[in-house]
Amino acid sequence: MTNRPRWFTDTRPGHSEWYVERFRTMAREGADLEGEARLVDAMVRPGSRILDAGCGPGRVGAALHRRGHTVVGVDVDPVLIEAAERDHPGPRWVVGDLADVDLATLGEEPFDLAVVPGNVMVFLAPGSERTVLRNLGNCVRSGGRVVVGYRREDTYPYSRFDADAAAVGLRLEHRFATWELDPFTDESDFAVSVLRVS
Repeated sequence: MTNRPRWFTDTRPGHSEWYVERFRTMAREGADLEGEARLVDAMVRPGSRILDAGCGPGRVGAALHRRGHTVVGVDVDPVLIEAAERDHPGPRWVVGDLADVDLATLGEEPFDLAVVPGNVMVFLAPGSERTVLRNLGNCVRSGGRVVVGYRREDTYPYSRFDADAAAVGLRLEHRFATWELDPFTDESDFAVSVLRVS
């Protein structure tokens, strides 16, 4: 890749450490950090294989692991992966760029579902979004799903996301405004898109 992910270029030094501590504090305070995991759990069979793409410090993948799923989490930031390994043993945590990831790299069989929470799509390297969606689709079995949630951003509008997904063979089945399935409207500032793999 020629461009670095926006996670590194658009954030200040120490951002990764701050991000880790933010979620540790929220967990200690009893915040609900499992909304994405509840939705994904309802979409798959018990004991499914799930790819947590852009897993950060592991909160979503850990929640899915506790629900009995086999989880592999991938993130480009080694600070976040180190935190995931320390705080959430059980899933497999991998340092990797989603623009390069494939099943050969993961050494795994195809996944039943890939979840992309936490605004990952707007932190990718500019211009890599279609490649990332293609890679994720290639990591998921035929008939499986890729579920992507991110806030509305001028840098990557939903219309471009839809075009990129369609171009790599992912079919938009549903779109919601929240992980609690509130209806999506033109005024929604967040979208959860459910894509079906051919």
